[in-house]
Amino acid sequence: MTVPTPRGAPIRVLIADDQEMVRTGFRFFLDAQPDITVVAEAADGEAAVALARRERPDVCLLDIRMPKLDGLEATRLLAGPEVADPMRVVVVTTFDLDEYVYGALRGGACGFLLKDSGPTLLAEAVRAAAAGDTLVSPSVTVRLLKHLTAPRSESATAVAPRSAPLPEPLTDRERDVVRLVALGRTNAEIAAELYVSLSTVKTHLSSVQLKLAARNRVEIAAWAWQHGLALPGS
Repeated sequence: MTVPTPRGAPIRVLIADDQEMVRTGFRFFLDAQPDITVVAEAADGEAAVALARRERPDVCLLDIRMPKLDGLEATRLLAGPEVADPMRVVVVTTFDLDEYVYGALRGGACGFLLKDSGPTLLAEAVRAAAAGDTLVSPSVTVRLLKHLTAPRSESATAVAPRSAPLPEPLTDRERDVVRLVALGRTNAEIAAELYVSLSTVKTHLSSVQLKLAARNRVEIAAWAWQHGLALPGS
């Protein structure tokens, strides 16, 4: 599990987009946040990968359609399963297409955001990624979870961890946490709903990730939906 950014340190962000106006708008808003600072910009995928490897930002915001190297391939190079020290990538795009969503999440992205989601959600996605959490645009989340309820669908298995029997079963409390993750609750909301501390929720999530061999919250949610844990009465 990736170690969250130390409290008090500004979240260092790289922005990669081939449109200068988009980069400028993102930088203007994010730099205005007291806990976020933009440390690098790139206009194409190759430059984004090179800058990210050199600067090691806490969060990389990558567009999908970029020259030289698209955002999905850049995501795979920075955060994919074969990367020894994966970075936190949030894909920010205009294109609300399933193939892009699954491609980004398979490539290791910990967030998928539409550009029209607004600046507030952009900042929330950066903070979530820096904390080791996942944020996906609400409109995308609803459709994504519907796909995950179809076990024979190719898209249903695209982002899910392997479904072999668990080496160690989940505890009842871990199942409660997994169910709420699948329903889109934040760590704070899970803590409030289960009447436990935030640190307890994070401990349960760390244990769940190990047991499921899941890389992020999206894969935990995928597992929960495929195994019926997110259904009413589960």
